Amino acid sequence: MSGETKFILSIDQGTTSSRAILFDQNYNICAVGQEEFPQHFPKSGWVEHDPEDIWNTTISTCKEAIEKAGITASDIAAIGITNQRETTVVWDRDTGKPVYNAIVWQDRRTSETCKALKDAGHEAGVTKKTGLLLDPYFSATKVAWILDNVEGARAKAEAGKLAFGTVDSFLLWRLTDGKSHATDATNASRTMLYDIIEGRWRGTLLDLFRVPESVLPEVKDSAADFGTTDENIFGAAIPITGIAGDQQAATVGQACFKPGMMKSTYGTGCFALLNTGDKAVTSKNRLLTTISYQIDGKPTYALEGSIFVAGAAVQWLRDGVGLIEKAEQSGELALKADPNEEIYVVPAFVGMGAPYWDADCRGAIFGLTRNTGPAEIALATLESVCYQTADLLSAMRKDWGEAQETVLRVDGGMVASDWTMQRLSEILDAPVDRPEVLETTALGAAYLAGKFVGYYPDLDEFSQNWKLEKRFKSHMQDDVRQAKLAQWSKAIKSTLSYRP
Repeated sequence: MSGETKFILSIDQGTTSSRAILFDQNYNICAVGQEEFPQHFPKSGWVEHDPEDIWNTTISTCKEAIEKAGITASDIAAIGITNQRETTVVWDRDTGKPVYNAIVWQDRRTSETCKALKDAGHEAGVTKKTGLLLDPYFSATKVAWILDNVEGARAKAEAGKLAFGTVDSFLLWRLTDGKSHATDATNASRTMLYDIIEGRWRGTLLDLFRVPESVLPEVKDSAADFGTTDENIFGAAIPITGIAGDQQAATVGQACFKPGMMKSTYGTGCFALLNTGDKAVTSKNRLLTTISYQIDGKPTYALEGSIFVAGAAVQWLRDGVGLIEKAEQSGELALKADPNEEIYVVPAFVGMGAPYWDADCRGAIFGLTRNTGPAEIALATLESVCYQTADLLSAMRKDWGEAQETVLRVDGGMVASDWTMQRLSEILDAPVDRPEVLETTALGAAYLAGKFVGYYPDLDEFSQNWKLEKRFKSHMQDDVRQAKLAQWSKAIKSTLSYRP
């Protein structure tokens, strides 16, 4: 295939798999490549990836998508990259080889470091500059850990011989054969080293977290010239013109461009973003303030709530306790649950995210009886995602302060379940909109890349192309909802108060 027909290649590098999706000019998906890669858990609370697995699966899935579409690299107008955020890679500038495994966003090894910094009174200053809370979730303490625990790493970093990046930066470096060491503002805003108001790496933060400035990537807009791929990789040089962290890319893909619009992505975790426009709203309810996207040098901000375990809870049902063989069986099993059983699962497998931010608490199940079986536990596990979303929505409404009906646009693997989305609407007491294109994260990255090269239109025209597949509305009585939320609140308090 050649001539005028062109495509955008979206690289969607996630926590458990790498994917490559080719989009045409009408945002249609033309081909997909996907490959899972191993997860490594060296110690309790530690989560790592081999960066070579990330790289190899990224390239193989890109080639798979290109082959499936029956095209060549010359038929691709641009590449957009979206990535698991906060996951930290440090590599040698001369060889391009990582000095240690990638430390994943879920990793909790720096909990004590963060606690010490909190106890020393640093959190307020960090939050004011970065919009983030002092938590091992973010990249800064991960970088410092690598430099302190890999022999010779800190000295090499100080000498300018090492590079740090989130996964997008690592892939960009490799794709351009080391010619481009950059990231975009959305990924930079998740490192805890970037001043989201002034739009620059902040020296006081680098000093606080002991990260040398020499390891940092250049920060660009989300739609920008990030360089071109080495022609030996795909057979031709392809411009890389879009980068955004996965949740911000999903916000773009869901066309949440107006203040007050909200999306929630249900993947390994759950991440809800509320567009706040050009105003960086400081949360009073332990949400995060982040950059949603940055175009033409202008950042658009958002309030974000991060839930660490959503789809991962379904994986636990499948792989951890063996209640199901396939993830899609969870909804079918939940339908068989005894409605008289009041079971609550708090999936704090790696601590609790927003609005609680407790790195040390662990999961629990409440309300067990002799009648409790696989169906009841499956139901409670799916409901836990709904309750956690309700906690985020409540906090966002308090922080945003705008009186308007909330419509939640959803995406991610879990939203294919009608049962789960219906229960989500009932627990939230709000409409839940599922779009026709569920690959919103990949679409967002593709749109940013395509917009920069003139392949896709401006934001307003793109938003008019967003199409609803199904709206879920609540039919649950308010007293039933309130009773369920009250029991959930008790379960949360008990989980947070328990320490082994």
